[in-house]
Parts: sequence; structure tokens; C-alpha cells
Amino acid sequence: MARRKVKSALADVAAQETGVIRKHRQGRICIALVYPNTYGIGMTNLGFQAVYRLLNQRDDVVCERAFLAPKQGANPNDGVLRTLESGRAIAEFDIIAFSISFEADYLNLTAIVLQAGLPLRSAARGDPHPLVIAGGVACFLNPEPVAPFIDCFFIGEAEVVLPLFFQFYKPELDRRECLRRIAVSVPGIYVPDFYPVTYHADGSLRGIEPVPGLSERIMRVRPAALADCATCSSVLSPQTSFGDTFLIEVSRGCAHGCRFCAAGFVYRPARIRPVDRLRQDMAKGAELSRKIGLVGAAVSDYPELERLCEYAIEKGLTVSFSSLRADALTPALAEVLRKSGVKTATIAPDAGSEHLRRVINKGIREEQIHAAVDMLVSAGIPNLKLYFMIGLPFETDGDVEEIVGLCERIKAVFLSASRKMKRIGTITVSINPFIPKPFTPFQWAAMDNEKTLKAKSMLIQSRLARTANLTVQVESIRQAFIQAVLARGDRRVADLLEAMAVHGLKWTAALKAWGMDPDFYTLRQRSMDEVLPWDFIDHGIKKSFLAEEYRLAQSGKSSPSCPVMTDMGCKRCGVCAVL
Repeated sequence: MARRKVKSALADVAAQETGVIRKHRQGRICIALVYPNTYGIGMTNLGFQAVYRLLNQRDDVVCERAFLAPKQGANPNDGVLRTLESGRAIAEFDIIAFSISFEADYLNLTAIVLQAGLPLRSAARGDPHPLVIAGGVACFLNPEPVAPFIDCFFIGEAEVVLPLFFQFYKPELDRRECLRRIAVSVPGIYVPDFYPVTYHADGSLRGIEPVPGLSERIMRVRPAALADCATCSSVLSPQTSFGDTFLIEVSRGCAHGCRFCAAGFVYRPARIRPVDRLRQDMAKGAELSRKIGLVGAAVSDYPELERLCEYAIEKGLTVSFSSLRADALTPALAEVLRKSGVKTATIAPDAGSEHLRRVINKGIREEQIHAAVDMLVSAGIPNLKLYFMIGLPFETDGDVEEIVGLCERIKAVFLSASRKMKRIGTITVSINPFIPKPFTPFQWAAMDNEKTLKAKSMLIQSRLARTANLTVQVESIRQAFIQAVLARGDRRVADLLEAMAVHGLKWTAALKAWGMDPDFYTLRQRSMDEVLPWDFIDHGIKKSFLAEEYRLAQSGKSSPSCPVMTDMGCKRCGVCAVL
């Protein structure tokens, strides 16, 4: 009976997705919310779903969704990008709003603007055209590679910036007048046209200077607490990889301060939701599915995670986690995973040696990794995935070889626990090139070149090739370099994206047409006094703090986690001083 009810609820949701929003459009602002990737990827993104719900909760807004066609020629609407709910062309809406989580989606954004039938550059669009806006974590890391294509960026979290935006957005106003009104009045709004860029003769950035009347820096806005703003699935989509899982955001940000991880810095201070709020969200999710997915940069840091999981299991729900640190895993949490039917658990040592884990401030010891492996396998979870990076700053050949050694030692613990369970699963080792990200202590670091990264990955693959029940997967090094150009690029990268979108050029051909050296963005060590393309964004973090963390990394020293949970008087990074 319960199973039929769940299927019925999912069928109702699927019907909702193909139906037309029944809001009356007259007198309301019509927004096409676009995820610059396919439907299957977009509808698993909790941020996208949260914005969709926030917009449709407003009486003055009608919001519909649109997605990139899965492949060339797959769009059944003769190449016209239309919304899912009503089938209207997105160019007919007042606003086209992009939700961008990953730099790689910048490549799709340009294609979508052209597919909508709009001029690609903001400067070429006028009042008859919809306003093109963008938000999401990629935008408040570094929006500059797509700045010439966007009329207005939201630098901050939607719960705060959206209500303020609609106080000042008036579609009847002259386009430029409306944008200036918003830029002057709304914190977190960035209109690139009002911020011209200049460069030095060597190609480095001289500065971004605003027109008179605007602030030199854009303050990223955020809700101080998450108690009153639920972030959970708005729509369950059976066609996606998590189609029958109701996702709930447990926390936002991470206190650990891994020096490569942007989420650990731009979402500071880490914030958690009250357990009563999460129980309400679980009760809502239970009406649609028996599967609950808990989401956050550091779910295992949630103080009452075990109690929350016990509550879910009492209600007959299964629970999965987006992330669990090896040092936070307990037998009780491993048992929750087993009861939820999890067959593969992920552990992210990130580096093979204790030394390099201190360099990146990972804060996990090898004995904690071994203990986590034993707990997971002993709980009945047969398969493991191990996540490592290569090319990290200050990495030595010995550190790379230690990835092999650590995997072999993990395999020994894995094998011992598996034999006790009389079942041997598999270990998958994922090797990923390090990419320097804005607003991290490693934002100044250079990437390893392609030849070096390939040599490091081949060493790991060859040394582990004959290890039974273990496979090695290496993420695309070429894709990593593309992502690095987009992550660290300035406004001139827009010319590269335009060449690809307008002329249909592939990456290599577009680079030749572009005329700039991509190594300028990827392989070049930045000086501490260089103006970085994203320096105009203010996350509240002192640049001197990031620089000191970089110097600590160079010395192989770790630093303490963000103490926000216990010490609200901390002024170390600067964020809490401005809240």
C-alpha cells in the first residue's frame, strides 16, 4: 500500500512538470529560469530548485524552467529554446535568469543566449529584449568570463537578494535606467557594464573601476541564519539520477578550511538548520518519497546528525548523505547507510601523505581513514570510492607515490573487514587534477602542466594496475584545463566563448582564433600584489588571511577549523567582523 502511494505521488509530480503553471500572467513578471545544462543534471541541483520555489512563491512573479537540449538536434521545437511548463520561447519572457553552479556551464550559457534568438553581448541588447541575469556559486566566485553577456549578476544567496531585486526592478523603465536603479539600491547586484576594466601592458589586470555613484566592491549577501528558509526539493523528477530522492540542505558552508575548497571560504560562516526545521522538511519529503538525501558541504559536521537519522528511520525513510568526512564517521552513521541500502561509500583523503594533507589543511590522519574503511565494510557496505587530487601546490614526487601506498594500505584494511563479512566488494580510486579556485588560499597557485599531470596519473595507474578488486579512474586533464581558464579568467575570456558559440569552434580551434595564451590563466603563478579578476567581490574574507594560509601551506603547517560554532568573537578571517 505504501509503495503504491509513493508511486502515485511521483506520478503526480511528473504530471506537474509537464503541465502549465496556472498562475494568471497578466500584471506579473514572467521569468524563464534556465539551467545551462540538460534537464537530467539541472533538476538534481538543489540551488536551482530552491530559486524556482522562491520565485513562484511571489504573487508578482510567474517562473518557468528551461534547460539545454541533451544534444545537437535533440530539441523538438525547431531549435527554439522553450520552457518546460508552457512551451513558450524564453525570449518572450521579461527576464531570462541563469542559475550557474559550475564554470563549465559558461560554455553552454552562450549557446543558450544565441538559441534564444538574442544578441549575445549585453551591449547589443535593447528594451525589446528580456533582461538577462545570472546567479549561483560560479557567479560569486568569478563572473568575469561571461560578464559581457550578462546584464546583471546576483552576487550572493537568493533568499536575501531576490526580494530586494524585485523592490527596484520595474520592467516599464528604460533598460539602463532600471539597471542603474538596481545597482545603486540593492546590495549584491553587479552590472558589468557599469564596471569597465583596464589592463597593464603585460596583460595582467590593472583594475575594475565603477562609474560614479557605484561602490568599488560588490558585497556578497547572505542570510545570517537558515532557520526560516527551507532549501529542499521543489519537484521530484523520475528521469534524473536522484529522481526518487527528496533532497534537504542540512547546512551551508564548511568550517574545516581545506585550502583548495572555495565552499569552505565563500560560504563562511558555516550555518546549520535547526533539527526541528529539518524534521518538518523530512515530513514534507515523506509525502513524496521514502528516500531522503541530506545535502551540505560538510553534512557530517551537523551536531545532531545521528538523532536526525534515527528520526528518519523511525518514519520508515532511508537516508543518504552528500558527503561524510572519514574522521566524523561513527558506527551508528555507517549503520544508517546500510539500512538505507547504500552499496558504495566515498572517502576523500585528497592527498596520499600526511605531509600534503597538512599542506592542504585536510585535517584527517591515516588511522582515521583506516577506521572509516573498517566501519563501512563491517556495516555491510561492500564498495568504496577514494578521491584524490594530483598537482596540488607544494606536492612532491613522494607525495604522489604515497597515493599508491595509501591505497594499498586501505586495500589491506578493506580486505580484512571484507573477509569477516564473507563478501569482497571493489575499490574505485578517482584521480583528479587540482584546479586553483578564487577566494581560496591557493588562488595564487599555478597548475601543473598537462605533461606533468599525465605522468603523475600514469604512475598511479601503472602501480595499482595489478591490484585485485581495485580500479583507477582519472578525470580528464584537458577538461581540467578548460575549467581552470574559466575559473581564473578575466573578461577577455568572453572573446573565446563567443568564438565557440558564434562560429561553432571546438576548444582547440577557438584558442587559435582567440590569440591569447591560455597558460597565462592556468600555469602562471600569481603574485600576491596582483589584482585578480574577482577582487572586486567582497566575501568578507581578508585577502591577508588567505595569503597567510598560503604561507602556512608552503611551510607544511595546518591551521585550526573555523570556530564559528563555538566562538562568535573570532576575527581571524574577517567574515564575522562584518556580519
